[in-house]
Amino acid sequence: MSTYVRHTYHRAACQAVARQWQASRAPVRLVRSLQHDVAANFQSPPLIIPPLEPPKLRLAVKANIAAFGFPTTCDSLILAGTSIPFDATVVAQLRARGMSVVGKAGMDEFGMGTHSTTSAFESVHNAPPLEAYSAGGSSGGSAVAVKEGRADLALGTDTGGSVRMPAAYTGAVGFKPSYGMLSRWGVVPYANSLDTVGLLAKTVSPIRQAIIGSGLYNEHDARDPTSLPATVRSRCTVEREGYSSAAKPPPTLKGLTFGLPLEYNIAELDSRIRQGWLRALETIQQLGGRVVPVSLPSTRNALSAYYVIAPAEASSNLAKYDGIRYGYRDTSGPSDAQDGVLYAGTRGSGFGSEVKRRILLGSYTLSSEAIDNYFIQAQKVRALVRRDFDRIFRLENPLLDEQHFALSEVDEAVGIETKLGPAQVDFLVCPTAPTTPPLLEHVRSQTPLDSYMNDVFTVPASLAGLPAISIPMDLPVDSARDEQKLLSFGGLQLIGQYWDDARVLSVAERLSAHVSSSIADNS
Repeated sequence: MSTYVRHTYHRAACQAVARQWQASRAPVRLVRSLQHDVAANFQSPPLIIPPLEPPKLRLAVKANIAAFGFPTTCDSLILAGTSIPFDATVVAQLRARGMSVVGKAGMDEFGMGTHSTTSAFESVHNAPPLEAYSAGGSSGGSAVAVKEGRADLALGTDTGGSVRMPAAYTGAVGFKPSYGMLSRWGVVPYANSLDTVGLLAKTVSPIRQAIIGSGLYNEHDARDPTSLPATVRSRCTVEREGYSSAAKPPPTLKGLTFGLPLEYNIAELDSRIRQGWLRALETIQQLGGRVVPVSLPSTRNALSAYYVIAPAEASSNLAKYDGIRYGYRDTSGPSDAQDGVLYAGTRGSGFGSEVKRRILLGSYTLSSEAIDNYFIQAQKVRALVRRDFDRIFRLENPLLDEQHFALSEVDEAVGIETKLGPAQVDFLVCPTAPTTPPLLEHVRSQTPLDSYMNDVFTVPASLAGLPAISIPMDLPVDSARDEQKLLSFGGLQLIGQYWDDARVLSVAERLSAHVSSSIADNS
């Protein structure tokens, strides 16, 4: 009995414990049931990936343009180690548009040179596989930076062709805007009345987007006395086409007239460059454009006038480099005074030979015995060059009075279209450089006059302050000659009327894809 009794009590105890355990588990089962129901009815939201920021465009800056965090030496010993603690206006404007400065580009010392070989530090070589050839000057480093893909856009300065010439020698695109469009504040000056900030890229599109698409053309800089005032910019823009941010390159060139300057067909023009030029003119006609011969008689004297005006202004601008206030100072002797002249030793050893040559030339042309015969005459030639351009362009120069043809001065090869004179054009088309890039070893044996002759096609637009762009053009190639295979390109220059930059860029973008296989491949 006792055993039974003990067994009965044990069963009852187990049942009581089981009921208590089940009661304690009820909340857990309820929670699990709710979790199952929620999981069965729950739909996860779609995966949302935040949009990636567009990559910043890489900007290379010529060594004479201030960029915070980088040295600004103008590739001259006299400014070695100089860092300017602010951005030039144009650099600040491009940074604000999302560009990132990746470095400084080499150049000719103070912008004085044609092949980027007068640097106090290191000569610039062309992009592979053309390392043995000239990269052009003075903005050669900027052109090579974009050609090699180290920068998407590069800033240079164009005084007499220093952006367009490197573009022609490297197969890049180089644009010189109308004088006064882009600010020069923060740019070390060479010749104030000629210096213009220019841009280089592999194709026209990034340049057109930077200047026209982003509205850079419309920004006045009160710190730069050569920057066009806002009211004048507005008036000029109203009289021009293509400044809308939505404007696109024209599908054809129909309705546009292109001028062929007879004076640019010089004896020194390389035969392959001439053939490439003629092919480009045929392409323009195939795209619907009209090509007519024009005469610019004063351009024969443009190069001579330039090499009087530019050195004269340079001699004045470079007078401030004395080594006393900043920059390099010659301490090799007990005193840097030479023959009783303070800082003569510093300037003698701090400047390179080409800079000293131009300082001496400029100082002489400004002297009392020479100013009337040289500097004043050069300024008169400059006015005639500007007049020639204004006569042949269909659009009027918004800053000057309308110019008319003097029929007695018209070349016999130019036909008379109306009783007012020959046909007027929208753009001029000509080579950028008279030759393909020369070997650097040949450049070093050239006389200064030989180097100056390379600027013959680029100087006239600079004297007149007009927008001009150099785009690559294909040249005929003899397959049996290896050098021609390497140098299969030249530079084609497009020049427009003052403040017609938008149309110059637009037409150049359309034309470049048809005259250059390299740009067609990148399009």
